[in-house]
Amino acid sequence: MKKLDTKNQKLNIRKGDKVMVLSGKDKGKSGKILKISKKSGRAVVDAVNIIKKHQKPTQKFQGGIIERPSALHISKLMVVCPRCNKPSRLGHDNDGSRICKKCGEGIDKK
Repeated sequence: MKKLDTKNQKLNIRKGDKVMVLSGKDKGKSGKILKISKKSGRAVVDAVNIIKKHQKPTQKFQGGIIERPSALHISKLMVVCPRCNKPSRLGHDNDGSRICKKCGEGIDKK
């Protein structure tokens, strides 16, 4: 299977954005982006795609079964507009800031 080169791919989502899941077992859930991996094209979203991990006890961690969010592919995510509170596609202004295609409101925090 051929791997896609996502190194130079421009992403519309950024760390800290509120996003909604479009497909999969967590369809319809929303959360804040905690981490983005540009190389693999995946993002970790808070309280979405929760997995259980069996953790061995160490000096830092107590052992047991812990729950943590796992990564989702970015094609399954859509940014939620802060003004209209709906998932929408993004456009770009002349100055390069991101805007909501539905209401025209700026997404970037200034």
